[in-house]
Amino acid sequence: MAGKEIEKLIKQVAKLPSLGTRSSRRIVLHLLKKRETLLLPLIESLNEVASRVTTCEICGNFDTTNPCSICASDKRDSQQICVVQDVADLWAMERVSFFKGKYHVLGGVLSALDGVAPEDLNIESLLYRLSKEDIKEVILALPATVDGQITSHYLVSKLKDSNVKVTTLAQGIPMGAELDYMDEGTIQLALNSRKLL
Repeated sequence: MAGKEIEKLIKQVAKLPSLGTRSSRRIVLHLLKKRETLLLPLIESLNEVASRVTTCEICGNFDTTNPCSICASDKRDSQQICVVQDVADLWAMERVSFFKGKYHVLGGVLSALDGVAPEDLNIESLLYRLSKEDIKEVILALPATVDGQITSHYLVSKLKDSNVKVTTLAQGIPMGAELDYMDEGTIQLALNSRKLL
């Protein structure tokens, strides 16, 4: 079949989400056929991202600056923080271009089954932000799953003594769904219909 270098590339591509060996073979073959226009620019972009992208020390977003461009922006509403499970959810919210506040990436959700405890998530850094910044509202935009709901309830209990309004996205997002897979209209509707917890 293919040389060991190509087979190695196929195995690396197959590690990406939603791709199996057959799909990764097709992708690698396409990249090899379009070496000058696709493969070499992709290699350049990957190298640049690997060397320049960092995690924002404030919110947990990926960017080439630290703090990230969202945290550093004076055009964003610094009194609103939207708490999301991971960066994919932050990007989904930004894709809508409706939310004008700032974010906090938890890095997961609580899960007894997977052994994820509160200390495994970026909860302490969220509480620290609330103690240092003038935040009026925390919007919980966590998955509509059992683990997402458990995490929301845990955060509500941690925030109950603060003077911060805690809201959650409306249940227009179906149970079991993740923000990254929602269309812009659904996310905007859920954000508009958020409720006080």
